[in-house]
Amino acid sequence: MNSLRQEFIAFSVEAGVLKFGQFTTKAGRQSPYFFNAGLFHDGATLARLADFYAQTLLDSGVEFDMLFGPAYKGITLASATSMALAGKGRNTSFAYNRKEAKDHGEGGTLVGAKLQGKVVIIDDVISAGTSVRESVEMIRAAGAEPCAVLIALDRMERGGKDGQLSPLSAVQEVSQNYGIPVISIGSLADLFGYLAADPALAQYKDAVAAYRDQYGVA
Repeated sequence: MNSLRQEFIAFSVEAGVLKFGQFTTKAGRQSPYFFNAGLFHDGATLARLADFYAQTLLDSGVEFDMLFGPAYKGITLASATSMALAGKGRNTSFAYNRKEAKDHGEGGTLVGAKLQGKVVIIDDVISAGTSVRESVEMIRAAGAEPCAVLIALDRMERGGKDGQLSPLSAVQEVSQNYGIPVISIGSLADLFGYLAADPALAQYKDAVAAYRDQYGVA
């Protein structure tokens, strides 16, 4: 793992955002770990999280003009990342959407800067890819170009339904369907490397490995 990815996994564990045990995922799978970005809920952890997002985006080399945060978690993530980018000398505008259109004042579903140029969509994880699809549609409808998706953790987990596993993960499907890169601060591969290097968490390594073997993608 590179140092930034390793630091992010360690930070997530220390903050109690990345937990180990037995958890039921949205897909009904029994997962030995769970990542809940909603637990980054104080100023210090949010500031550090935003710094990880900003640095990962800058390190990616992706050319971008602004950020977009899909409601709800993406709203905080996009605004905090914009602040972190400004602190690194890259002043960047951002926008986000409402779940329901406002019928007074400025109206509409979009808030913040006008969507224009190359837009990075920021969210916590990609599960079914629904929020990405909706974001892409809004960005393109405004005449702007979605250029990347930036997430905290890539579970590297195969999708599927009715008992049939897809050969691709949700992240791979998004990248393939929209022709844009999905950039993650950390991934299941980084998590597994972290477990292998930390004796205190060694008890979870076999369970995570078994889950990866059953549901993981290359």
